[in-house]
Amino acid sequence: MAAKYESLTDEQIIELARDGDHAATDYLMEKYKGLVRSKAKSMYILGGETDDLIQEGMMGLFKAVRDYDSGRDASFMTFAQLCISRQLYTAVQASGRKKHLPLNTAISLYTDTLPESESGTDREVSIMDTIAASDSDPEEQFILTESLALLEERIDKGLSPLEKQVLDLYLTGMNYVEIAHVLGREEKSTDNALQRIRTKIRKMISE
Repeated sequence: MAAKYESLTDEQIIELARDGDHAATDYLMEKYKGLVRSKAKSMYILGGETDDLIQEGMMGLFKAVRDYDSGRDASFMTFAQLCISRQLYTAVQASGRKKHLPLNTAISLYTDTLPESESGTDREVSIMDTIAASDSDPEEQFILTESLALLEERIDKGLSPLEKQVLDLYLTGMNYVEIAHVLGREEKSTDNALQRIRTKIRKMISE
């Protein structure tokens, strides 16, 4: 049955689905299930059970099939990514089980470009490299954990509601363009928020 749709574009398959071809809808849902799983895995760091998030993601995918407009939206895959991400993020926010910020998974947030001492070329050096790569003894690890917890608390208090949302989505691997689409914000204002976050966190780390 799937072979029937393999030579068709997503847009053509959507038209069949809207004409009452339920198998066409099933085909698209199966085709993009991997995308849903990938998005759900990235959102897991914000809180929520994986299976629940996958169900939410599939709901977002179904909405994408239902609402896609080829004359208005980008490609179906791009539109589907947006719908899935929105559905997942809304579910995570509503769950009330948001975890602490996983700072060790967001090292790139704290990077600065510093000159390479020998070659003279630029390289990225993370302010958090020593922390993330630490193989210290249990006592040092305990102190490190306490320091990270304090930093997380300061970040939570020091960021605005918008900046917290932007940071949450940034930690899932989204860039500022994708974050802007999920939050319904202008790309420029989202990029500015991300720059403010970087500045604030660098200041918190250095204090």
